[in-house]
Amino acid sequence: MLSIYRTDESIIKKMSSFEDGVWVRLVNPTGKELKQVADQYDIEVEDLATALDEEESSRVSLEDGYTLILVDIPSPEVRHEKKMYTTIPMGIILKQNAIITVCREESPVVEYFTRNKVKDFSTKKKMRFIYQLLLRSASLYQAYLRGIDKKRVEIEERAGKDTKDSDIIDLHELESTLVYFATSLRSNSIILERLRRYKRIEQYPEDMELLEDAMVEYQQAIEMTVIYRDIVDGTRELLSSVMDNKLNNVMKYLTSITLVMAIPTIISGIYGMNVAEEWMPFAQVPFGFEIICGIMVIICIITMWILKKKRML
Repeated sequence: MLSIYRTDESIIKKMSSFEDGVWVRLVNPTGKELKQVADQYDIEVEDLATALDEEESSRVSLEDGYTLILVDIPSPEVRHEKKMYTTIPMGIILKQNAIITVCREESPVVEYFTRNKVKDFSTKKKMRFIYQLLLRSASLYQAYLRGIDKKRVEIEERAGKDTKDSDIIDLHELESTLVYFATSLRSNSIILERLRRYKRIEQYPEDMELLEDAMVEYQQAIEMTVIYRDIVDGTRELLSSVMDNKLNNVMKYLTSITLVMAIPTIISGIYGMNVAEEWMPFAQVPFGFEIICGIMVIICIITMWILKKKRML
């Protein structure tokens, strides 16, 4: 999808043609749309298509007549029928007369701008636009990180009560997401450091303040990621310990039941041997069978009481 925007007096408007000072937005573009933009602004099609490859890493590339900036932005996705998070590349191409963004899917980071929710947003102030994009991205990273921690807390609260196998899988997904976030956040921080020294396009004092804000937000997001990864590790170990403890309790219970059931088995086995009756207790006594059964029941009850007292039942 190809969309063209321009701001007039801080109000964003959708345009029908390429003009100076516009923002060209490409979302999962077709080959025809890529070629149209490439021909219009004298850009290599391969550079425009770079952001469509999910394996591309963040970088700043100074080309002839334009600058390619590739960053990772957070994005929600559905895994195992549950909402999770990942990162996707977004390409930003700077020209003297336009700014172009390329992404393979719709992103809340960019939609924030198209809905005119950003203060002092101007498509003509390109460096400010980039810093605002990165600042919005950092805020979204932090929001998603808090969502990840909320999911972890829900899993932790079920530990020992209603722990499921799916909780272990969910924790693994959360841990994977945190790994993706940590890698992307560090890469984007390096991009910000490089942009601080960028001289191709004029930067205003307010732009530098935005840059500093973005760097602070990214640093906070990195610290949150490190903390949450440690906490998720601790929660995973807790779940493993709880499940091991449950298994031990089950084995202990089964062992106790086996011990109790062994008592009548041993006694009945003794009386089943081919031995003269005079050598068998109660063999010639009236109601001997009932007496033996009563003794077995009493011994079983005493054994169960002892096991119960030792918390083995």
